[in-house]
Amino acid sequence: MRIVDARYVLADSEAGRKAYVAAHIPDARYLSLHSDLSGPKSNPLLGRHPLPSPQAFSASLQRIGISPNSPVVIYDQSDSAMAAARAWFLLFLAGHAEVYVLDGGFDAWCAEGLPVQSGEQRVEVTGYPLAFAQERILTTEALKTALASPAAAVLLDARAPERFRGEIEPIDAKAGHIPGAINRPYTENLQGGLFKSASQLAAEFKRLDPKDAGFILSCGSGVTACHHALALSHAGMLHWRLYAPSWSGWIADDMNAVAVGN
Repeated sequence: MRIVDARYVLADSEAGRKAYVAAHIPDARYLSLHSDLSGPKSNPLLGRHPLPSPQAFSASLQRIGISPNSPVVIYDQSDSAMAAARAWFLLFLAGHAEVYVLDGGFDAWCAEGLPVQSGEQRVEVTGYPLAFAQERILTTEALKTALASPAAAVLLDARAPERFRGEIEPIDAKAGHIPGAINRPYTENLQGGLFKSASQLAAEFKRLDPKDAGFILSCGSGVTACHHALALSHAGMLHWRLYAPSWSGWIADDMNAVAVGN
């Protein structure tokens, strides 16, 4: 088994690594949202956290000793939003057979009084050729086509309600949301810091998609949208796709319309 620490702090890209070095679950290896779970920010149309290439992600997995046959458990600080769900999504996208997220993350581990370790862990590099399941990923043009369909999938925005409505925008250049989107903050997947039961999540998501058209998942930069992907998969609902550029990529094109309010 390989254990992956994916802690990340938005305001300080090195804070997660520093926290990992100070204390982590024994034998855990670190993956950074900035450098391992995202690609270069060379094209604003791809958003603030573009997906890494399969080759780059493969190199990150090899560096921490993950092979195609490794069972993997991922955690971050608590609710899996920064960025355990993103790491899970990328491994899911690569068709990794056994990948799990630790419910409650490092906080839950420590609350049980379980042991921790400090320092960087030495690992053996192993081969991992991989490809991503492209049918799970939507470009902006593919999103526009999907939303124009009579049987359009439900575009689900995982950001906080006030950001969705355009009342505040602490990160991106414009406030609001993609026209046609509905809001379900990723925090609604949780109860007491843990994921809701599979049956409860299934019931809640089905109310948002009564026609079973499926979901297109979005957020600010394609990270917390992965929390919905994880919750839907936990609920046994695999009819979803990720719009990876999300809001930050959408507004990079001034020709794209912006909606505010509910």
